[in-house]
Amino acid sequence: MKAKQEVLDSIIKQGMLPLFFYEDPEVSLQVVRTLYKAGVRVMEYTNRAKEAFENFKVLKAAVDKEMPGFYFGAGTIKTKADAIRYTDAGADLIVAPTINPEVGDIVNQLGGLWIPGCMTPTEIHLAQEHGAALIKIFPANVLGPGFITAVSDVFRGQLFMPTGGVELNKENISGWFKAGVCAVGMGSKLITREILQHKLYDKLYADTVNALQLVTSSKQV
Repeated sequence: MKAKQEVLDSIIKQGMLPLFFYEDPEVSLQVVRTLYKAGVRVMEYTNRAKEAFENFKVLKAAVDKEMPGFYFGAGTIKTKADAIRYTDAGADLIVAPTINPEVGDIVNQLGGLWIPGCMTPTEIHLAQEHGAALIKIFPANVLGPGFITAVSDVFRGQLFMPTGGVELNKENISGWFKAGVCAVGMGSKLITREILQHKLYDKLYADTVNALQLVTSSKQV
């Protein structure tokens, strides 16, 4: 795995972590290439179906060959077994919707970045106790920016990234950054089912450039 701080710095600089899964490995590869072309330098590929792991290995090989300076991580990693196989396959970061200390321990032992998902202050505290430098607030559209504002006073210095329902518009993205997040997770609102099914790579490129610009301007407010 890449070093924790190295990957974390890249996420903070980018201000956005794109994430997706698609059954077709060739479409998945074109999506990754498009994101890279648009300026993305760190992302996650989610472990959401039986094809995910084989696809991940194909994508990781292409990333290593074609895309210098690109951190390619695995998401939806809930078990120790999945953490082991994805880190063995070269994942540069591990993201999860839950807190499994065994997953955190594996990633921490490798010196990598583990980003667990939290929904309550108790979960945030547990994630901190197991070395989470960055915590995913999930589902973001249920909790809202007000949750970040409230918990930031209790967990000073903790880095947060909302994921799940972050909208691709200035009002929504800027609202999250005003609340104090360091980045936003962008899934199906950026890499839509329509884009995947109809191979709309030009649209994905334009939307990704726009998303990165929105993030940059929102961070500066």
